[in-house]
Amino acid sequence: MSTEAAPLERPRSPGELFVAFTLLALQGFGGVLAIAQRVLCEQRRWLTREQFVEILAIGQVLPGPNVCNVALMVGDRFFGWRGAFAALAGMMAVPLAIVLALTALYAQFAALAAVAGALKGMGAVAAGMIVGTALRLAPALRTNALGLPACLAFGAAAFVLVALVRAPLVWVLLGLGAAACAVAAWRLRAGDAR
Repeated sequence: MSTEAAPLERPRSPGELFVAFTLLALQGFGGVLAIAQRVLCEQRRWLTREQFVEILAIGQVLPGPNVCNVALMVGDRFFGWRGAFAALAGMMAVPLAIVLALTALYAQFAALAAVAGALKGMGAVAAGMIVGTALRLAPALRTNALGLPACLAFGAAAFVLVALVRAPLVWVLLGLGAAACAVAAWRLRAGDAR
């Protein structure tokens, strides 16, 4: 058995991107990012974990839903604007129809205790999926320009500022994001100078 990783594959067409992202969107109730890494990196083998982490990092600092930003960037990577449109349409079309139908149903049954309890349970599941994804992506931090200790320090600082201090997320992203970019750039320059 070879220790080398299998080579990456490539979607055959924008249509394949559309179908893949539609199926991805239909798997993720409360959080598609938890499933996106598994589908894009492990099942489809379109990206390495490191590439996924880079795309996700960019997607998180751009306005809009993270997973839509990821879909746009993955689609663009393979087929330019046509791929970006196909991937985003895949993420949005069928889920939009489902959400509209569920909204109509929710308006009818919102007062029922069972419906409220089900929604609370779904929130807990979504939080668990996000934590699971973070743990699966953690090994990719070893090759990050910041290095594992700095990544953990920035992550802990973000948690403290947002969850405990209740600082506005936009200011935490701008402040810590700028600091992390500066540290990464400094480390990359120091590495190139050697």
